[in-house]
This record gives sequence, structure tokens and C-alpha cells, in this order.
Amino acid sequence: PAMAEGERAESGGGAGPGRPPSPADLERAEALKTRANEFFKGKDYENAVKYYSSAIELNPTNAIYYGNRSLAYLRTECYGYALADATRAVELDKKYVKGYYRRAASNMALGKFKAALRDYETVVKVRPNDKDAKLKYQECHKIVKQKAFERAIASDEHKRSVVDSLDIESMTIEDEYSGPKLDGGKVTLDFMKELMQWYKEQKKLHRKCAYQILVQVKEVLAKLPTLVETTLKETEKVTVCGDTHGQYYDLLNIFELNGLPSESNPYIFNGDFVDRGSFSVEVILTLFGFKLLYPDHFHLLRGNHETDNMNQIYGFEGEVKAKYTAQMFALFSEVFEWLPLAQCINGKVLIMHGGLFSEDGVTLDDIRKIERNRQPPDSGPMCDLLWSDPQPQNGRSVSKRGVSCQFGPDVTKSFLERNRLDYIIRSHEVKPEGYEVAHDGKCVTVFSAPNYCDQMGNKGSYIHLRGSDLRPDFHQFTAVPHPNVKPMMYANTLLQLGMM
Repeated sequence: PAMAEGERAESGGGAGPGRPPSPADLERAEALKTRANEFFKGKDYENAVKYYSSAIELNPTNAIYYGNRSLAYLRTECYGYALADATRAVELDKKYVKGYYRRAASNMALGKFKAALRDYETVVKVRPNDKDAKLKYQECHKIVKQKAFERAIASDEHKRSVVDSLDIESMTIEDEYSGPKLDGGKVTLDFMKELMQWYKEQKKLHRKCAYQILVQVKEVLAKLPTLVETTLKETEKVTVCGDTHGQYYDLLNIFELNGLPSESNPYIFNGDFVDRGSFSVEVILTLFGFKLLYPDHFHLLRGNHETDNMNQIYGFEGEVKAKYTAQMFALFSEVFEWLPLAQCINGKVLIMHGGLFSEDGVTLDDIRKIERNRQPPDSGPMCDLLWSDPQPQNGRSVSKRGVSCQFGPDVTKSFLERNRLDYIIRSHEVKPEGYEVAHDGKCVTVFSAPNYCDQMGNKGSYIHLRGSDLRPDFHQFTAVPHPNVKPMMYANTLLQLGMM
């Protein structure tokens, strides 16, 4: 939803400043809320937001309208808007318990655990006998303690790599393991084909092989620049994919439709490989395998979900711990820190996961200079590359996500002119058609997780770029069936409770 809508709703256009809503206004507002609730039940969150906003315009003092709109925003990942609405709801009615729940869920989603804990505390005080409230409070308390503990250790040991404490050589592969093994410690095409089939049958790669892949891919990624620059010859093409989010069977479908990666069939995967979908381990190890097999023709860029904070909430950490160990997750975390942040094709097309910057004047050289080997900061160019979104109106506005910003067509235009680029390709947002062209054709979104989270009903797509003209050629596809493992299965319990 466009920013203007949120702003308009906040100011309560209908009743006007100082004029209380008429009985007729109140009645119409209730009718609009009822209509919005129906859209919400039907999972049409965009329309739900629209109707809640209209209800708020007519009656800007009803906490429930804000509370409901907050939940609709949570469902569409507009955590910044959700937070603002929940806060407003609680300001309007201090006793509105759902408001505290919504605000806690928004803060959780943003990785702000201490703030979430404060709201759960309030709910527990107001409802001492509520089991649900108690559970959420305890769960959140656990995370806050775990975070504090992690910070304490981190400052002690100056970044020792997990690799140093691993003895991969001496790990034995049991005789009963009949799955894929690396050939003399190396990934081969045969290994990759066997791996994909093995994973398709929901079997687990031996931990020794997983560690070998991780250690090797870390070395490969660490040698890359923050901004990868590639040249496509006249006759060559590359396929650009957006978010895959642990949807392994849809990833296999991309390879079915578009061919396996090879030196003559290169790919760029634009971040968010893990989290939400419950086959994230399978997705990431398959992608890392191809990176080792074709280091110069298979490219991976970092997304906002290749970060500790997100992995802790949206499932990847839980999944790695369920399928392997906490130590392996720590190694994944190290590897993710070396993923490049952007890629430029023929000096003309720039690809990144999120989008452009919170301030003017950023150059490709500034991107090259980013020290990427870290968890992303809360602001600045690295944060923006992973988190920002385009908006239809000129200028910049506060992000609906609560991180980075939203940037308009004028921002895109001036960035492209300054850096002599034609257009940008980014991902990061679900689109009904799997892609979207915005900002006068200068800002392209591609998203490759169809029927995202098993509920959005969106198509997925990928883009072909040819060296001869670099015009984006879109290919859409729909979701394929997957084994009955629900998305978010490994996600933080609190998130599963707080948003569902």
C-alpha cells in the first residue's frame, strides 16, 4: 500500500480536526470495518487495509480499527506500518489488549525483542490468568536472555571462525549412508544431480558433505568484491531469479523450466534463499553446490534474510538446528557475511536485493567500498541495498517495513544518471505476477517464490538478459506441489502465535 494511504488514515480525514464523527459516520465506519474483516478472512490483505483505512477516516478514534489494520499490515510484511497502527490503538485505548499483542508482534518481526517483551509484560499484568499471554512472555524472555548471552560471548572471543574448531577430515561417513558424497572432496555435476534427487526424496545430506560445501564456499565468496561486475557478450544470456525463501520444489521447477546451471546457462540468485519456507537447508546447499561447480557463472547476492536477526525469527536457524547443529548454523552465518551485495552487468544494469539509498549521491564506487563482512547495520548503504523498496511517488518516505526507506522514480532516475546505468533489478517484494516494472521502466522487481508461504497465490518469475540488448525478458511460472511440511514450521514460536 502506498504511503499516502497510511498518512491520510492517520490524520482521520473524514471527521475533520476537532469535529466528532456523526452517528451516520459511525455507522458507515462499522460497515466498512465489517467489509474489511471479510477481505481479511479471504486473505485479501490489500483490500482489507483499504477498507480499514476508510473506516478510520470516518472514525479516527476507534482503537479496534487500528488494531485490525495493524494485523493486515503484519500479514503483508509492512512491519513499520503495523507498529505505528498498534501504537496508535494503544494510545486510543490503554486497555485494548490486542493492541499490545500487535505491537509486540511488530517488534518481534523487526527483531526488537526487548520492546516486544515490554508489551507482553503489560498483557500478562492485565490478564494474569491468560495462558497464551504467559507463553508469549516466557518465549520472548528466553530470546532476550539468549541475545544478551550471545553478545557477552561475542565480545570475549574476537571473531574466531567456526572453521578453526572443525575437524572435517576426521568425520566419518557411516556405511549405511547411501546418499551423495563429494568426489575427492570436490563438487561435480554428478554430485549435484544426485543431491537434488536425494533432497527431492526428503533425505538429508551427510553433515560431513554439508561442512565441506560450507567451508569451500566461504573461501570462494570471501575472494569476491562487494560489487560483482560481469560482462555478457552479444550472444550470451543470464537468468536472474528473485527470492526463493526455502521453497525447494519451486527451485527445482525453475531448473526444469530453464535448464540446469552451466557455463552456457549462467544464473544470478538475488538473495533471500532461506527463511519462511521449510526447505531452506535444501535450497541453500543446492545453490552453494552450484556456486562451487560454476564459480564464474553462478552468482549469489545477499538478501535481508541472509542475516542472524532474520534467521532467528523466520525459521532458518531453527531448521539448521533441527537438521544439523547450532555449530553448523554459526558457520552458515559466517558464510552469509561474505555474500556480495550487488552485481553490475555490462556496466548498465545494477542488481541488488532491496533497492536504492536513503541519501542522494551514492556511486558504484561507494558500493565497492562497503565492508560487507558483518551483520548489516540499521542504516546506511549496506542496510539500504538489502532492505529498501520503491514507491510510486517522488521523493523518499519512511519504510513500510520499519527498516531503511522507500524511494521514488526521481531518486531512481538521478541514481542511474549519476552512475551511467540503464535500470536496476531488485527483488524483496511479493508481486502477484512474479514481477513488476516501475519508475518508467527503470526499476524492475523479480520474485521467484510462487504462492509464497503457501498462501499468497502469486506467480513466480525469472528474467532473461541478453548481451545484445539487456532488455528484461520475463518468464512466469506457478507453484508446484511439495511434501506436506508447512512453511514457517521452524520459525520462532512467537511469530507463529503472534501473527496467526
